[in-house]
Amino acid sequence: MITGIKGTRSPRIRRAAAVAITSGALFATGALTAAPAQAVTTPSIVAKGGYVMNNASGTTLYTKTADTRRSTGSTTKIMTAKVVLAQSNLNLDKKVTIQQAYSDYVVKNNASQAHLIVGDKVTVRQLLYGLMLPSGCDAAYALADTYGSGSTRAARVSSFISKMNAAAKTLHLTNTHFDSFDGIGNGNNYSTPRDLTKIASSAMQNSTFRTIVKTKAYTAKTITRTGSTRTMQTWTNTNTLLSSYSGAIGVKTGSGPEAGACLVFAATRNGKTVIGTVLASTTYAQRAADATKLLNYGFAKLG
Repeated sequence: MITGIKGTRSPRIRRAAAVAITSGALFATGALTAAPAQAVTTPSIVAKGGYVMNNASGTTLYTKTADTRRSTGSTTKIMTAKVVLAQSNLNLDKKVTIQQAYSDYVVKNNASQAHLIVGDKVTVRQLLYGLMLPSGCDAAYALADTYGSGSTRAARVSSFISKMNAAAKTLHLTNTHFDSFDGIGNGNNYSTPRDLTKIASSAMQNSTFRTIVKTKAYTAKTITRTGSTRTMQTWTNTNTLLSSYSGAIGVKTGSGPEAGACLVFAATRNGKTVIGTVLASTTYAQRAADATKLLNYGFAKLG
């Protein structure tokens, strides 16, 4: 054991100690000044696929099997809305009469619906709210029937779906294909987290779309067969992030036996918008938790 060195060190020992201490101080200072800013920890999500990008630049911020094709559920309806809103000379106040076929369709498929009443006249704007907030497959059918071309309902629906696929090609999406207007596909309705995010980013360029997807609740007033006004049951947005995440501005939920729990999401903070997608999460609560992690990560990456 070394003892009593405080007063008995030789000059040589004292000089060596001083050099060592000084060198250590310089090394420590150098380490502090050279160290990079603390890295943002990449989050782990339950969803099988995920993608996040900077909406302004399109720069990728996060990927998890981002280009793997998966069933998309009702996130398909983002493209449905995009195609409708892209129609030339679109009149959002145009009235569409609700057909029995739309009601029969949702009952047959046990599908999510806006509970549209057969015979009511509903505006295109109202149908878009019914499409995007409660995820109404009856509203989707009405829009496809209205904006497809053909002499029969089947032909018009097929035409509308072709427009959806044409829009995907215009966006240069090679991993997306639609065989339905609402996500209830026939085995050939798929996209990827990256592609869905790009579709949503494109759709968000439309002011009407932006207004609709950030709306938490909407009450439509429709015209009945007899010409009276019907106040519909309020449609509540299925995207819980609008209430739980500060700055959330959309976009669309999706679910299904094959699709799992899906969510295309976007939020704006400090003038920066992060947009992304999670596909095949396990529950509605988990998809929101996954999206929250990815939004936080995206904003942290943007600084």
